[in-house]
Amino acid sequence: MKQITIIIPTYNEEGFIADCLNSVYNQDYPKDKMEVIVIDGHSTDKTVEIIRQNFPNVILLDNPNKIVPIALNMGIKQAKGDYIIRLDAHAKYPQNYFSTLIENSIKYNTDNIGGLCITETKTRTLKSWAIKTALSHRFGVGNSTFRVGAAEPQIVDTVPFGCFKREVFDRFGLYDERLERNQDIELNKRIKRGGGKILLTPEITCIYFARDTFSGLFKNNYKNGYWNILTVYYTKTFSSLSARHFVPLIFVLSLVLPLLLALININFLWISVLSFSIYLLMLFGVCLAITWRRPWRIIYLLLSFFLLHISYGLGSLAGLISLPFDKR
Repeated sequence: MKQITIIIPTYNEEGFIADCLNSVYNQDYPKDKMEVIVIDGHSTDKTVEIIRQNFPNVILLDNPNKIVPIALNMGIKQAKGDYIIRLDAHAKYPQNYFSTLIENSIKYNTDNIGGLCITETKTRTLKSWAIKTALSHRFGVGNSTFRVGAAEPQIVDTVPFGCFKREVFDRFGLYDERLERNQDIELNKRIKRGGGKILLTPEITCIYFARDTFSGLFKNNYKNGYWNILTVYYTKTFSSLSARHFVPLIFVLSLVLPLLLALININFLWISVLSFSIYLLMLFGVCLAITWRRPWRIIYLLLSFFLLHISYGLGSLAGLISLPFDKR
């Protein structure tokens, strides 16, 4: 069996870290072939206390910078495994997750391999159902294959919580430490541009726990949109991301720019009206198709999709505006 290293960055994960690590240590992979490294960014809750009290075998590293790619690079540099599996504390992993990753990585000779990410929430409310649905639907997340599903193994641009050959980081480099978000996507894109092979297989699944409040949904996706712009700016290439990452920005610009131009000529206002009307028609159509058997759910679903799209787009717009002032 191959020696593997599991790396997990954390910051204030007291509500998730125990479930995550329990799923790690309940794997069917031989324990003597596993090392688990958690890199904590100075959590102010009980994350570190929970790890020290309940998981003594964890190698716990301190990340004063708090930034995820710095944490991941610390873990990679410390790792002894032939394969490195990058996990997230907001997720749980089935018992055969590691063994299936390694088996398929060897079978398909991949540089990075991952599976489907099933979105769940910690709470079971109408609101959390609507958020979970929006984050798992093509209208919400576009052609993000690992979120919306796949029937068979396929070559992709990125996978979540993947399994890398150790030498991948020697060939293609480590995570870009400038990127507070999108560091996984950027690395996978870099690997693929360099001729590496990234595979998604539906045989592998994990459960990711999304934010289950509208405020959490808005804040998280606003930051995602903001960092889309900075990712392209820092890496100097649009291919660091995919076209779908910029659709919300185009939508927001189709509303905002005509409104500004309407100050000069009121007729520009009709462009905003037309764009928003088309969006509303698509939004209602999708939501009706999902909720037609339970129509009382439609309000929450409408809000979830709209907040997802508008927060992402506004974040990207804010990122564009911030560029002249960015000194990094």
